[in-house]
Amino acid sequence: MNQVATITSKKQLTIPVAIFNKIGLRIGQKVLISEDNGHLLITPAEKLVEELAGILTMPKKWKNKTINQIIEDSKKEYFRNHKK
Repeated sequence: MNQVATITSKKQLTIPVAIFNKIGLRIGQKVLISEDNGHLLITPAEKLVEELAGILTMPKKWKNKTINQIIEDSKKEYFRNHKK
């Protein structure tokens, strides 16, 4: 399915609704953007987590937290430890 989209002056791209719905994206969802031979690939971040599930053990400090909570906590910890 080909659709036309426009890149804004802020380098933002709006995904056409038909494609957005077809691949099951959700507003506010985290996605991974990668490039492969000049093509952009958009993958839900949860898919990577599912692929890695069972390979690594989850730290206790992350148990019962959402991905957004883990990201926010990790940012805070990183910047707290890397103050100049």
